[in-house]
Amino acid sequence: MARICEICGKGPATGNNVSHAHNKNRRRWLPNIQKVRTVTDSGQVVRINACTRCIRSGAVVKPA
Repeated sequence: MARICEICGKGPATGNNVSHAHNKNRRRWLPNIQKVRTVTDSGQVVRINACTRCIRSGAVVKPA
């Protein structure tokens, strides 16, 4: 599963872990992507990958 939100396009961010000795290791921050059922504009129910911010903000319309 690609870790990309199908609504806002949010994906992994990259950067460094930095220790107290200032040693740097590359790392990734993964977004909290969930598979949710949603209603499309045409009224069909489909599964999409959406980040929790989009789910919480109401950008995802859940079926009744």
